[in-house]
Amino acid sequence: MGLGGLGMWEMILIFMVVLLLFGAKRLPEIGSSLGKGIREFKGSIREIEREVQSVGDLPEGSGTTTSSGDDDKEPRTLNTMPPDADSDEEPRTLHTTPPDTDSDEENPDA
Repeated sequence: MGLGGLGMWEMILIFMVVLLLFGAKRLPEIGSSLGKGIREFKGSIREIEREVQSVGDLPEGSGTTTSSGDDDKEPRTLNTMPPDADSDEEPRTLHTTPPDTDSDEENPDA
């Protein structure tokens, strides 16, 4: 069994199709650009992992943490894209209210 469940003959067939489509002169160019793209992708993944790790290492009271929702009882507004310039419509907004788990008050928006 070969790479990713492909056998030797399937890989040879794929290589021949690629060779016919792109030609022998462009294969090294395609391979190098593909390798460069993979290296950039892996570098981006490593950078994101470092950022996540550094955020995880911050102390509790640093002010960059998000609230758990207990203190935030105000509805949040999510603005969507503005309407077309020639339209008279107001921009559409989505109003959400965090779930109220501590009190028995009814939600007037529901």
